[in-house]
Amino acid sequence: MMFEERIYIERREKLKKQFQTGKLLFLGNDECGINYADNTYYYRQDSTFLYYFGISKPDLIALIDIDGDKEYVFGDDPTVDSIVWTGSQPKISELAGKAGIHHTGDLSAFRKKISGLDKQSVKYLPPYRAEHFLKLNDFLGYSVAEATAKASREFIVAVAGQRNIKSQEEIEEIERAVDVTSDMHLAAMHYARAGMTEAQVTARVHEVAIAAGGNLSFPIIGTINGQFLHNHYHGNTLKEGDLFLLDAGYETPLGYAGDMSSTFPVSRKFTEQQKDIYRITLDAHHKAIELAKPGVNFRDVHLHVGEVLFDGLKALGLTKGDTKEAVANGAHALFFPCGTGHLMGLDVHDMENLGEQIVGYAGVPKSTQFGLKSLRLGRELQPGFVLTIEPGIYFIPELIDHWESNKINGDFINFNEVNKYRDFGGIRNEEDILITETGNRVLGKPLAKTIEEVESEREKAWLG
Repeated sequence: MMFEERIYIERREKLKKQFQTGKLLFLGNDECGINYADNTYYYRQDSTFLYYFGISKPDLIALIDIDGDKEYVFGDDPTVDSIVWTGSQPKISELAGKAGIHHTGDLSAFRKKISGLDKQSVKYLPPYRAEHFLKLNDFLGYSVAEATAKASREFIVAVAGQRNIKSQEEIEEIERAVDVTSDMHLAAMHYARAGMTEAQVTARVHEVAIAAGGNLSFPIIGTINGQFLHNHYHGNTLKEGDLFLLDAGYETPLGYAGDMSSTFPVSRKFTEQQKDIYRITLDAHHKAIELAKPGVNFRDVHLHVGEVLFDGLKALGLTKGDTKEAVANGAHALFFPCGTGHLMGLDVHDMENLGEQIVGYAGVPKSTQFGLKSLRLGRELQPGFVLTIEPGIYFIPELIDHWESNKINGDFINFNEVNKYRDFGGIRNEEDILITETGNRVLGKPLAKTIEEVESEREKAWLG
């Protein structure tokens, strides 16, 4: 599947206007064997390659020759032997034609072409796969260290600036991803019961994605140990009184991502303690959406979220002291050691391979403070940005012990009270928003978020 030909042509024309001279090299992704060459991992094309050329096929290389005003896609056509295994496949020229590319050749033709170029004129994006490094070594003679160091900052800035602003067709595709993502979360709420394993619930979530014709935008986090931020273990058994945290997203056949989180009780109802913490996270969630507007630096949104969380926990006796001073010192990070959100598009963490400092911070250095250093987006928001909103509260016993024993932020934390929540777990709700000219819009089908909505959906696990 691809967008209309004109879209790829327009994208490349806009990119080319950013350069006076040079050759822009795009390395497509190859397949990778799990335990031998023919048993491969799920294939995913490089996102920037998809953005400018739209072809999801292994072993492709593209080149835009700014000086010669020509665009190329190189790859080997299917052979009779390969067709026996995979079925009929279009030729490279046919695929390239759908993206408005009229110059094609096999990989040997690319090797011949690049051997005749001044390698200093070849600009490429940061390599992130082993085959990228091998190809840059083969084609340009660069070592691993050189291949990393010589990635073109000019090229990165141009791509990031273009991909950060989502076009109408991209927004529509992302909304399709978010709609299915919402269905995935609703399926978990309707299915999960005490006595099931995390794996069983995760399988139900994955089923919804596969049935919709796409796949996952990242490995599912489905856990009763929601205090651990990226927990991909699915071997625990659900018990009455547990909280189940699901972080899962759908990827459309065109490669666009959804990313949502929900937290619900394994029992029919939240406990009173769970409700207390849940309300605080939901207040922070709503505050983040309220503040996310054009011209607002998302770092400031994140810090305001930290204040809401700190104040909510202060009302329960877990924190103390001046809220602004506490957040400036990072005291809220005991409970919220991650970021309020990140950019999203063709990547669930959009363009993370190009570097957060350029993509998410517009070149401004990131903080090194614990918690704040994990904020992936800290720049002024612009219309066309798509990002996640995902405040949470997490009680991580090892982190609590570390802070208490090392007297970290002791002026702001009531550790005796915090330790009463050691076995609580974690809570996160997450939605995806589009920054508009006047504010923002929540994308896709809404999640059940309020306590009443979540408990209503949980009732269906027993009724259906």
